[in-house]
Amino acid sequence: MKTRHWDRLGNGGLTFTELGFGTAPLGNLYKTISDDEAHAVLTRAWDLGVRYFDTAPLYGLGLSETRLNRFLRDKPRDDYVLSTKIGRLLRTCQQGEERDCIGKFFDVPARKEVYDFTYDGVMRSLEFSLERLGVDRVDILFAHDLDIFNHGSQEALDAKLKELMDGGYKALMSLRDQGVIKAFGAGVNEWQPCQWMTERGDFDLFLLAGRYTLLEQEALESFMPLATERGIGIIIGGPYNSGVLATGPKPGAFYNYDPAPQHILDQVARIEAVCKRHEVRMVDAAFQFPLRHPAVVSVIPGGQGVWEVEANMSAATASIPEALWADLKSEGLMREDAPV
Repeated sequence: MKTRHWDRLGNGGLTFTELGFGTAPLGNLYKTISDDEAHAVLTRAWDLGVRYFDTAPLYGLGLSETRLNRFLRDKPRDDYVLSTKIGRLLRTCQQGEERDCIGKFFDVPARKEVYDFTYDGVMRSLEFSLERLGVDRVDILFAHDLDIFNHGSQEALDAKLKELMDGGYKALMSLRDQGVIKAFGAGVNEWQPCQWMTERGDFDLFLLAGRYTLLEQEALESFMPLATERGIGIIIGGPYNSGVLATGPKPGAFYNYDPAPQHILDQVARIEAVCKRHEVRMVDAAFQFPLRHPAVVSVIPGGQGVWEVEANMSAATASIPEALWADLKSEGLMREDAPV
């Protein structure tokens, strides 16, 4: 397993495996899996060399973190990198109150999400996560879902960003300065808030889901160059844009968590045609493309089955001819300034 070392602060930094593991699926995302199935998936990832695991309180309303607890219990703490997220506290449901995330996460604890990016909210979230995870420390804290996709409007997002910078940011700085965590940043679905935060604070890493992929490279306009200039590491979530770059342009293929619109299916079909000319699986090219950027430290697809973990490993180690990237650019399917 190839690794990438990141150290912008001179504090020893962190060593990421190029293939990491995003644990949202282990929170029973879209379907239920058993504790034993989740454990088998994590064990296979470890056996293949994966040493970076990302989680969040949101994933299964705490279930993802508690499943990691069982898995990590016998693993030497210095042998892996672990990130979780702040910004959502979980409270128990009152009598007669429905839990959150019905239809998204299945068979999970009865909890309600409470957005909280304040100083106290960060400290409480970390404390609760450490208890669920059963570890003494996490390496990275990400402010979770600071984007329009989750908050619905720029005005609502601006209010949450202000709450973070007025309170939670100071908590994250303090935790990093004390050595409680190695790094902090944000895990989001849009690159624009990442740039906004970079321009206003001393952030270390961003987990960017679905916005720097074989299908989308708009982040090269300004954010990715700025991250490179500042020594900020980028972790890529959603390298398959919620599935369409893995399944191909099939009916019902997903893009950005919803059925893919026709113009996306058409573009993916063109990308897939170029890949086939070079005898490359599109899913392999989709995984490896983000790693060509110097700021990217890891790509973290998830998986609910052992076969998915093995498929991600296959994508990470596939051979990609340089001519493929050149042809994608010549046909206008990739930005000319995309590092390949």
